[in-house]
Order: sequence, then C-alpha cells, then structure tokens
Amino acid sequence: MVNNYMEKFWEDILKERESRNLKRTLRRFIPLGPTRGFMGGKNILLFCTNNYLGLTHHPKVISAVLEAAQKWGTGAGSSPLISGYTQLHEELCEGLARFKGTEAALLFPSGYGANVGLISSLAGPEDVVFADRLIHASLLDGVRLSGAKLVRFRHNDIDHLEKLLTHHKGRRRLLVTEGVFSMEGDCAPLAQLAALAREKDLLLVVDDAHGTGVLGPQGRGTLADQKVEPAGIVITGTLSKALASVGGFVAGDRNLISFLVNKSRSFIFSTSPPPPAVAAALAALKLLEEDPLPLRLLRANMDLLARGLRDLGLPCTGETPIFPIILGSEESALKASSLLYDQGFYVPAIRPPTVPPGTCRLRISVSASHSPEEIKDLLKSLKGVVRELKC
Repeated sequence: MVNNYMEKFWEDILKERESRNLKRTLRRFIPLGPTRGFMGGKNILLFCTNNYLGLTHHPKVISAVLEAAQKWGTGAGSSPLISGYTQLHEELCEGLARFKGTEAALLFPSGYGANVGLISSLAGPEDVVFADRLIHASLLDGVRLSGAKLVRFRHNDIDHLEKLLTHHKGRRRLLVTEGVFSMEGDCAPLAQLAALAREKDLLLVVDDAHGTGVLGPQGRGTLADQKVEPAGIVITGTLSKALASVGGFVAGDRNLISFLVNKSRSFIFSTSPPPPAVAAALAALKLLEEDPLPLRLLRANMDLLARGLRDLGLPCTGETPIFPIILGSEESALKASSLLYDQGFYVPAIRPPTVPPGTCRLRISVSASHSPEEIKDLLKSLKGVVRELKC
C-alpha cells in the first residue's frame, strides 16, 4: 500500500508542473537511422540528437560492437577496481588521453557520473568553486555534493569573474566551465580562462561533452580548436554524443587520475561501462583520426543551417552544431515544437530547469547524417513557425 502522504506529495508536484507547462513525459521512439525514426506513428526527422557525426550507425562502429560482445560479453560484470577493467577499457583510456593531449584518462559509466565524481572529489567545505552561470546540472550537483562554496559568474564574462575572484577566498579554488554550452551553442573563451587560472592559482575544469568529436583538428575538442595547451587543465566529457556510445571520462595529469581511482565515489562504486560500448567509442575515435569525411559533412551542414537561420532573421553564431531559437515562454516553445512535429520534424521544447525562466527555446542540432535537402526542408517549416509565432 502506498503511503497516502507521499502519494499526495508527488501528485501535487505533477499537477503544479503541468499547470506551468513544465511537466515532462516519455515518448517512445523507434530509430531507423542516426536522424530518423518513428514516434507516435509518424515518420520523424530528428533535429535534436547529439549524435553529431551519425556514427551510431556506422558499419565499422557496429562491427566493433558485435565483435566485442562475442569476445568480452555484454557487460563488464563488476566495478573497475574488482574485475571490470579489461584490455578494452585500458585501450580506450589511453586513446582518450592521446586524443585530448593529456597524460592519462579515466572512464566513468556516464558523463554525469564523471562530472559529479570529479568535482565532489576535488573540492570540500573549505573550498570555492567559481562556475559559469550556464554550466551543466551534473557539474552543479558535483559542487553541491562537495560542500564547497559555489560562486557563479555571468556567462562567459571574464570581467565579472575577475571581480568575484577578489572577494572569495578558500583553501583551494576551482574554475568550472563548459567547452561548448549545450543549450546556447556557444564556446567558452578558454585561452582567457586558462591564463586567469594560471595567474590566480585556480584549477580549470572544462566539460567538453559537446566539443569532443566536433571542434578542432580531427574533432579533438574545444581546447584544441582554440589552440589552448591542456597541461594543468582537467577535461571531462562523454562518449554518448559524437563518439556514438555511452559513458563518460576525465582526462588530465597522471596523478589526478590516480587520485580519482582512489577517491571518486561514482568511479569506485559503479560497474564499468559494458565492453561493447567501450569498443564503439574506440572505433569512433579511430574513425575521427583516420577519416575526415564525417567532420567535413558536419561542418558543411552547420554552415548551411546557420546561413538559413540568418536569412530568417534568427540570430546564430554557427560555431557549433547547436542552434537555439529563444522563444521566451513555455507556451511559445511548446507550440513551436508541436508545429514542427506536425510537419515531420522533432525538435523538443526546452524549458526550466534546463534553461533559465523566460528563455524557453527550441534547441536545433544538426548532424553529419542530415542531407542538405533535409536541412532546407526544416528551414522552410521554420519560416512558417516564425511567421505564426511572430518571432
């Protein structure tokens, strides 16, 4: 029997969320490829996926997964400190470190787990974490778990950060940002942040989940794109976006990785990523290093979509595959998403708490697997949505 008080509690929360157009529901999706599938009985084209290179369906990635499942089984079976650290896991750690230009790397079950495990291990109640106001929830949760003092600076505002640094002291101080901001589609000024971190003795942490496999030479990430040396910087990321798999990682100095092996609870007390998932990410990394075509296609599609959005009078930088269209209210974002869905495009409405109140939006993301014709079709539909909503 369900506790009546608890049942009323969660029912009240759901009703309140629904009244504010903030309730979320699961929608079953049947994939037909990296950007297309069935949803609600409709053949839908995705312009919301983080599968930026479309490698989830690449023959070489699929072949690597099948081979790994045959050889290593479907699951790791234990945590990495017991028997879950196989030759495949070691190869991927070495590959990620090489790819990111760091001494070492460590795998986690998810990007969320990597961020929570890193921050909560590095900081404590006597420390201060300076964080861009728009960092991902996983980084914020890591700070909360650490007990450190959280000081948030205005998005990409170096002047504001410098002022805050003079007022907040601590035993240790961390500076946390994203390489590519997942809801804004813009990049952090990493050269300036790295210089400031060196000057003020801060440890810089860069979550490069949306830059890895997308920006820089061979997709090596935001630091490589901005020509910032990674020495002394801690990089986190995920395997679930451009790398076509699932899991997370931390890359940095060898001593840091050894520290996390001994200290990070989300690493120590979690089962290792499944060998087939590890093999998928290894195959994706190899493709990035050997085949320039996926990146060329992605960047051509980014340029095409950016030009089309500007022609519609919608502001965008086009520096990443993420294109936010800010609509303001929950109602406007939901209506725009519904109008596009009716025309065969899935672009969910992004609402609080994912984004700040008053900044609800469509978050359009483009993939190397989209054809130019599909992008042009989306732009035609967006033109009608813009007209109807008077954006």
